[in-house]
Amino acid sequence: MTRQPVVARHAEDLLGSAVVATAPVAGGDTATATKLRLSNGTTALMKTLTNAPEGFFEAEARGLRWLGEVEGVHVPPVLAVDQGCLIVGWVESGRTTPDAAVELGRSLAALHTAGAPAYGAEQDGFIGRLPLPNRTAATWAEFYAVRRVLPYLKLARDRGHVSDTDAATIESIIGRLPDLLPEEGPARLHGDLWNGNVLWGQDGHAWLIDPAAYGGHREADLAMLALFGSPHLPRVIEAYCEVTPLADDWEDRVPLLQLFPLLVHAALFGGGYGPRAAEAASRFTGGAG
Repeated sequence: MTRQPVVARHAEDLLGSAVVATAPVAGGDTATATKLRLSNGTTALMKTLTNAPEGFFEAEARGLRWLGEVEGVHVPPVLAVDQGCLIVGWVESGRTTPDAAVELGRSLAALHTAGAPAYGAEQDGFIGRLPLPNRTAATWAEFYAVRRVLPYLKLARDRGHVSDTDAATIESIIGRLPDLLPEEGPARLHGDLWNGNVLWGQDGHAWLIDPAAYGGHREADLAMLALFGSPHLPRVIEAYCEVTPLADDWEDRVPLLQLFPLLVHAALFGGGYGPRAAEAASRFTGGAG
């Protein structure tokens, strides 16, 4: 590790501890990540983003702290945050193991069971670089429609990433969401729980990182975890259900709850995500869903 003076000084101002070395960390799609070695012997991760949107890193810090309130849920501790950066404790990555998958399932069950005051959150947040509207709604179906599906459908369509035909397919199920989505007390959600936001630690724990936290239906986190594949997913779900069982038909709703992340990806990247979202929605057009 060498020492990047500008990065190191910024971290020192926030932490009140000398930074003796820094090193770039690969893998971040949104922010620049840097590993810090501090004079007190600890290691930290510093995320920076030039011209970050107002409240960008504060939202992530708020989510980490909220998730970390739940016993048994592993999140990196927030060490410092300001408008331009977030510094958290370093987690050394390791291997995915069946035992860690069991722990992940149990910790997600504990997280969701901890609950949330309402569907939504007191403050808006971010998913990737996109704003994440969190104003509360009376029901999960309403919240999912007006805060998750429709905003990103509009954005993706405005950017030319969703065709008019595909948009019409997605819009056609909005009125049916109260019948398609069961009501359940709001769970405490990670909110962006794809496998890349699960850090399998060298210590054997599964750590949750980069949340877009809010109160919602617990099936939403599990649907996102399944979207791009996750190691030992059947074991994760089995362990989850041992703590708090899911409804027998929960898997039938997985494509419906994947609409939100698919539309976020369509807005950000285009490609085949728009058609994938329409295909998921088409399974629920007409009939009983």
